[in-house]
Amino acid sequence: MSFDGTGTRPIVFVGLMGSGKSTVGRRIATRLGLPFVDVDAEIEARTGATIAELFVRDGEPAFRILEADVVADLLARDERGVISCGGGAVLAERTRDRLRTDAEVVWLRARASTLAHRTAPDGDRPLLTGDHRATLERLVTEREPLYAEVADHVVDVDLVDRRAVIAAVLDALAHEVPT
Repeated sequence: MSFDGTGTRPIVFVGLMGSGKSTVGRRIATRLGLPFVDVDAEIEARTGATIAELFVRDGEPAFRILEADVVADLLARDERGVISCGGGAVLAERTRDRLRTDAEVVWLRARASTLAHRTAPDGDRPLLTGDHRATLERLVTEREPLYAEVADHVVDVDLVDRRAVIAAVLDALAHEVPT
């Protein structure tokens, strides 16, 4: 069975930074002929500031409110599309509620060691300061239950190339139960 993208709910990617949400999301959108939106890029376009600048200027709690508002706006659109959420979007209960009811959610799951290899502290990831491997291990522990709560599909990305991840996502979506 192949997925033709004709479902009614948007496809939303969740997972920690470095799991490949934006890259895989863009490729899935292209394959299915659907529009793609990266939540972080949408926030930056709306505010005129980078995510790092928003964290410094307004703090993480204010950023999370803005992020939840943007996700809600995107899910309220009356169109099928592909959305890549920021890694912390699931922290907001209202976002988790909306994801469970209004989206087909794909969790790109990765171990902290994989994420540490893929991400490097470069100033663009405000949560990765100090020992970024320890930070990622903590984030995996804290957030995995939240990703599991909203995920319709889980695709493991450890030691798997992007083509295999894309194939696994398309296969998972092919078995989507119509709503």
